[in-house]
Amino acid sequence: MNLNKKLEALKDYLKDLGSVAVAFSSGVDSTFLLTVAHQLLGDKALAITACSPVFPAREKGEASAFCQEYGIRQVTLDANMLSEPAFCANPPDRCYICKKQLFKKIIDIARENGLKYVCEGSNMDDTGDYRPGMRAVAELGIKSPLRECGLYKEEIRQLSKEMGLPTWAKPSFACLASRFVYGEVITPEKLAMVEKAEQLLLDMGFTQFRVRIHGENLARIEVLQEELQKLMECRVYVEEQLKELGFAYIAADLAGYRTGSMNETLAVRKKE
Repeated sequence: MNLNKKLEALKDYLKDLGSVAVAFSSGVDSTFLLTVAHQLLGDKALAITACSPVFPAREKGEASAFCQEYGIRQVTLDANMLSEPAFCANPPDRCYICKKQLFKKIIDIARENGLKYVCEGSNMDDTGDYRPGMRAVAELGIKSPLRECGLYKEEIRQLSKEMGLPTWAKPSFACLASRFVYGEVITPEKLAMVEKAEQLLLDMGFTQFRVRIHGENLARIEVLQEELQKLMECRVYVEEQLKELGFAYIAADLAGYRTGSMNETLAVRKKE
């Protein structure tokens, strides 16, 4: 199916739903989905944005600014998962625990606003790797229009660019809890360290990266392979800044940036 047909299929899918609440993070996928839903359904499309220490503060601001600019109704909800001991313990199914609680709240808000369905922005690239959060989506009957219509990340970026959306080239940023090794307790202090470290790299012009935290004070930096040299050139500055944030050791991952690198430890455990 070519890209235009996929877009038409998405429009037909959303029209059939009639009214939707879109879990909106201001990322590439949810921004595209929300925009198309709003164009088709108007006020029957509601953006719901979760506010939590596990999401960078800048994302909340970007989400609100986008909805204001495009005239989209938005509701924000408190989703402080740090009050959930099971989440903070950071088991391998942490994402399932989080998504289950989060989407239950979103469903309640959707019902309060008379909306029939809740949608989220996963795409075809999200069908691989280890993604326990997708189990929560399935169990709660959450709709995934982009996956249902066979759209991949690069296709979403292309369509977003054609639509003039500011997010078309935005880097992908997952929940900050994904920066922790499974089994290591997630705390507000360590989340803040990670968020500030990643903001530093963003401000320095790095395009796609992660700062993974190991133990109390080791930072493992992932950047794109083509940006490793840049990281090495400014390593002294980066080291100084991250030490001021509370990190004692700073390492560059020679394998470079890749999604779900913390899931690599699960494969190691299975071999043991």
